[in-house]
Amino acid sequence: MSPFRISFCCTNTDPEPWLAGLRAALPQAEVAVWQPGAAQAEAAVVWMPPQQFFDEQPQLKAIFNIGAGVDALLKLRLPPQAVVVRLEDAGMAVQMAEYVCQAVIRQFRDLQTYAEDVRAGHWTYYPPRQRRDFSVGVMGLGALGARVAQALNTFEFPVNGWSRSPKVLDGVRPFVGAAQLNDFLASSRVLVNLLPLTPQTTNILNHDTLSRLQPGGYVINVARGAHLVDEDLLALIHSGHLSGALLDVFRTEPLPADHPFWHEPKITLTPHTSARTLREDSMAQMVGKIVAIQRGEPVAGVVDVGRGY
Repeated sequence: MSPFRISFCCTNTDPEPWLAGLRAALPQAEVAVWQPGAAQAEAAVVWMPPQQFFDEQPQLKAIFNIGAGVDALLKLRLPPQAVVVRLEDAGMAVQMAEYVCQAVIRQFRDLQTYAEDVRAGHWTYYPPRQRRDFSVGVMGLGALGARVAQALNTFEFPVNGWSRSPKVLDGVRPFVGAAQLNDFLASSRVLVNLLPLTPQTTNILNHDTLSRLQPGGYVINVARGAHLVDEDLLALIHSGHLSGALLDVFRTEPLPADHPFWHEPKITLTPHTSARTLREDSMAQMVGKIVAIQRGEPVAGVVDVGRGY
């Protein structure tokens, strides 16, 4: 019997630690970095693979994406029988929760303003805000969004959650579907975007939706750059309706040097680092699912290609 083959095709990723970990956990499998003309494999571990990879591997049964988002992968022509499996958490949820919570708290407590005052040599005080007036809306309540919403709730912020299908989370006020989107936005002072990127969610953060946030609203985008219409965000900041934004994702990465976001003091930028893939956690999750697939058992985290997540 030929060995179970796993092909590794991850752009801008050092393959050696991944190969060593997968080989140690799956000693009966053959794990190798993909090269053009390589032997056919049953499973693939990928990140930003070229179309050629799938053209040469038409028999794949399972494709494991080492990032949480699969929007770029789904733009390629994939083997029709292959299941696409995303990371459900693998250590990213707690990173995302701490990133968003620090951003909300920094805005709520005026810590950025205090830091600027201190650098300027000013000793000032600002009136404390009331939590009841600082509601946070989380768009997308998957594994990452749910963890973020629950973490915010521990700091006693009013938390709203918006999702395509009904989700029940303790301490989170639910809003569901397009019919309740405007109510969700109007109920939120801070907006946190954790939606998957699909044709339906592309450009969802636009002038119409962002203008529905409460006056002085703040935007945190940690999902995908294509969710946000850049010029609409800038216009609403310049008009005073929005107080600012924290952006971790962009339409083009790295962010071009001439992009106006670099020069807007009310926008804080980070280089797509809100939640990084943790190799050991990710491999443990993949290994468990590969074993289940070999046994013919169902696995969690399978992407609905039609919906895009």
